[in-house]
Amino acid sequence: MNAPSTAAPVTREHLLQSLDALLLPEGFKDYGPNGLQVEGRMNIRKIVTGVTASLAFIDAAIEADADALLVHHGLFWRGQDGRIVGWMKQRLSRLLAHDINLFAYHLPLDAHATFGNNAQLAKHLGIELLEGAEARFGEQSLGFMGRRAMPSAAALAEHVGKALARPTTLVAGSDRPIERIALCTGGAQSYFEGAIAAGADVFITGEISEPQAHYARECGVAYIACGHHASERYGAPAVGAHVAAQLGLAHAFIDIDNPA
Repeated sequence: MNAPSTAAPVTREHLLQSLDALLLPEGFKDYGPNGLQVEGRMNIRKIVTGVTASLAFIDAAIEADADALLVHHGLFWRGQDGRIVGWMKQRLSRLLAHDINLFAYHLPLDAHATFGNNAQLAKHLGIELLEGAEARFGEQSLGFMGRRAMPSAAALAEHVGKALARPTTLVAGSDRPIERIALCTGGAQSYFEGAIAAGADVFITGEISEPQAHYARECGVAYIACGHHASERYGAPAVGAHVAAQLGLAHAFIDIDNPA
């Protein structure tokens, strides 16, 4: 068991207000509730961040003496089965038994211009994000446009694979040099057409579905799928570290590997 944190506590409400002020969840039409999803203890000394509120992550956070969890994928989604059985019962019972708060931010965490998943993935990959009117694309402006000159999409895919330490899927539109790069992390296959319209040479996201391979070949715009989880590993710890520094809290990031 880790030693207890010596950081001065802040209240649950204070942490929620700080996260909401940073991520502005009221500005998004999302697939589930953003903010506090499970109420735990009032006083918080340590935040543990991760991608998904899986059982393995929750158990690891308990071992790390977390008072609050901050994740991208929370427990509750629009249209899901509302019964507290099976995996949902196990996850909730752990949180409630240990009196741990669960905060989750989905689209707001993707969209933040500095600490969000897209911005942080671009930083990790050495992609310079554009500014102004051409900087965003797609529904709710979730897609980001950036620039990195590369001799080919294959060279970029190799770079992405090395940076994320996992294989990528590449559908190359051509072998020409590329520079304009569109990013939208996670399961953003539907944003590919918007990236094409925005003038991208290549689109980077987490997943690929059957239609996108045809679009890439027919439109000459390359498509790189680097894994849903792998593309979204960077936003939550960036937000957690920032807010923890603001509030004087301890922070740790726990990455539970996921091949998807």
